[in-house]
Amino acid sequence: MQYLYPTRLPILLGMPVLGPKRSIRYAWSASVALTLLLHSSPSAKTVAEETTVIAQPAAKADLIVPVWPDATPAWNAPQKPEVDTTGDDSNKIANQRLIRLTNVATPELHVFHPTGPSTETAVLIAPGGGYTILAWDLEGTEIATWLQSLGITAIVVKYRVPTRSEEKNWLPAVQDLQRSISLLRSNGVPGVSAAQVGVLGFSAGGNASARVATAAKRMYEPTDNHDKSECIPDFAVLVYPAWLVKNGAELIEGISIHPKTPPMFFAHAANDPITCMSSVTLFGALQEQKVASELHVFSSGGHGFGGRKTESPTDAWKTLCEQWLRSQNWVKH
Repeated sequence: MQYLYPTRLPILLGMPVLGPKRSIRYAWSASVALTLLLHSSPSAKTVAEETTVIAQPAAKADLIVPVWPDATPAWNAPQKPEVDTTGDDSNKIANQRLIRLTNVATPELHVFHPTGPSTETAVLIAPGGGYTILAWDLEGTEIATWLQSLGITAIVVKYRVPTRSEEKNWLPAVQDLQRSISLLRSNGVPGVSAAQVGVLGFSAGGNASARVATAAKRMYEPTDNHDKSECIPDFAVLVYPAWLVKNGAELIEGISIHPKTPPMFFAHAANDPITCMSSVTLFGALQEQKVASELHVFSSGGHGFGGRKTESPTDAWKTLCEQWLRSQNWVKH
């Protein structure tokens, strides 16, 4: 491993109105698709609650690159060292523990090169964690190893947390992601040359990714020549994105959709305590602007399943996402 720095949709979601094990597929236009998966399984469960823990080490990146050349934009940095807060009594997903990193003061890009022929696509992965921790393996490195198997350069963004004392708790993460996109656009990550750059975010990381994909401006003052490059991604994959709506089904301020907004893919469970209306409402706004996007709302699966198999309908999201990526030619057939 090297460490380098370069110079309201009117739908009642989840209601069993069609009976079990059925699905509805709507094609609203040639460029926009909506799928509501209203099937369930007797063995389906939301977040796995297990008694036996399988401890697996997180995959190691091929390369680690600092996001910023010197100091980060101003914020209330933690004074304690970076630490995994997971304990013996922490909840498990799919009979496995997960790494919960906090006190991240130095943002980094953890690069996973493709394990097959490169597709010339790079994806920045933003783990979730409520802007308090990063679900580092569950929603980071495990997703990276899946993407690299598709020929994608997968880059897990270790963005700054915790930010609960910030006036805008999302701002440091958005800044880190914008800077990361500009680094990729300007060939600022050694050994990575991407024709297209996407973002893939979970929960709070999905919130940050949605903000980045719809941003009207850069959220920090440019620091060097890398920041002359575009900081909007070519596409976004949002998995149970959090806090994108207010008053039930109204997009929050700062999320503005227009015809040139990047295409998006959404995966969310109808029984997620972090409302699936964040995905549904943003998808609806994209559909109104005829932005090629795809939505999957599953009957169950809860929140925080990552890419693991939990015997819930949400297990299908990675396969569906791969199909979408291939349909857009970001992954080659």
